[in-house]
Amino acid sequence: MKFTIEKNVLLENLNNVIKGISTKTVIPILSGIKFDLTEEGLSLTASDSELTINSFIDKNEIKMIESTGTIVIQSKYILEIIRKMPSDVINFEVIDSLKIRIFTENNQYNLNCLDASDYPNMKLEEHKDPIILKGDVLKSIINQTVFAISTQELRPLLTGVNMKITGDVLECIATDSYRLAKKTIKIDVPVNTEMNLVIPGKNFIELEKIIMDDSDVEMHIFNNKILFKYKNIKFQTNLLSGTYPNTSNLIPTEFGMKVKVNKADYMASVDRAALLTQGKDKNIIKMKIENNEMIINSYASEIGKVEEKLYIEMDSNSTIDISFSSKYMLEALKTLKDDEINILLTNDVKPIIVKSINDESLIQLILPIKTY
Repeated sequence: MKFTIEKNVLLENLNNVIKGISTKTVIPILSGIKFDLTEEGLSLTASDSELTINSFIDKNEIKMIESTGTIVIQSKYILEIIRKMPSDVINFEVIDSLKIRIFTENNQYNLNCLDASDYPNMKLEEHKDPIILKGDVLKSIINQTVFAISTQELRPLLTGVNMKITGDVLECIATDSYRLAKKTIKIDVPVNTEMNLVIPGKNFIELEKIIMDDSDVEMHIFNNKILFKYKNIKFQTNLLSGTYPNTSNLIPTEFGMKVKVNKADYMASVDRAALLTQGKDKNIIKMKIENNEMIINSYASEIGKVEEKLYIEMDSNSTIDISFSSKYMLEALKTLKDDEINILLTNDVKPIIVKSINDESLIQLILPIKTY
């Protein structure tokens, strides 16, 4: 195997596939990136056996292919080596079958490699009729939901995002049982079979980092895995097994009070009130609403207290005193695009619902916290 390639072309593709490498892998061969060079181009593959990422560099993007071949290069060093190479053009040459020489005019590295024949066969299968989403739409769905997944492995399903597709409606839900994020969109081509799957949240986050524009993303869904195809990249992850909890009954449909408030003002007030709660377990702040006025406050016995006042529009004469996690509220607010938002409340123990005024497709739910 011998070829010459531009540094920035290789670096961009390496940056994408290396997201498939796990630092905890117990299979030595999976600590490497598989370089498979044919007359058609260079295929890069990285996997931790649950997540597999493949990136294909077409022959037109390679300056010279002198001889083809396959080798597995240690991922620990290859990215930094390429990044720090002084030249814009880099040469690769396999010597002695398990060594590779990476060189430019004035410097070279000789690296021990791994035997490509030991690398497992990662089947990246595709359907004839994938579900197609725009890249920016999928990126937005991930950003608006994945932050609400659980980080606790005690309930593995809650560490994933539940994707349901019925007809032409795609719905994504994430919850850690203290908050919930739900995004609903319409897809162009309805599906005949209802789909209900759970995508590991940590892998969904890595996919979001790869998507850079509104190019089409194909979703190829199987029983135990899903493959996303975006430009020259194939991103395949195993699905979490089991039935995701039914969350439809968690979101209230009737409310005692609807509050309209400027998002930026509300975020800033919550953020300032949270200053005194930093370092505490749930960053609890209190919110009192009455007479078109919202008072946000927090208290820390060893530091002091803070109070913020906002003028709001409300559709009720009642009063509500409610406490919640400022961290959860701020993370939910960041996903909303409009300047004005609605906060929907019933009492101090029922969930708080936060929505954009003009966007019904996204619902953020936060459970109140009892402070007595």
